[in-house]
Amino acid sequence: MERDDIKKALLEIIREIDDELDVDSLDEEKPLRDQLDFDSMDFLDIVMALRKRYQIQIPEEDYPRLATIASSIDYLHPRLNP
Repeated sequence: MERDDIKKALLEIIREIDDELDVDSLDEEKPLRDQLDFDSMDFLDIVMALRKRYQIQIPEEDYPRLATIASSIDYLHPRLNP
C-alpha cells in the first residue's frame, strides 16, 4: 500500500468520525489532538477502524506513534507492506 493511499485511508476514517471536518486543512506534522476536537475515545475509534479495515494489531504502547498524520503513515506503511 502506497503512502498516499494510507493518508487517504486515515483521512477517510477521520471524516467518518466527524463528517463536518475539513480534513484537507489538516497539517500532517501537527498532532491530530491539537487540530481536532477529538477525545481519547475518538482516537480509539481511529485505531479500531485501522485494525478492522486492515487486520493489523496496534499495541497500546504504539499509540503515541499515531499522533500525527505523518507519523501514522510512517508507522503503518511497513505494517501494510510486509
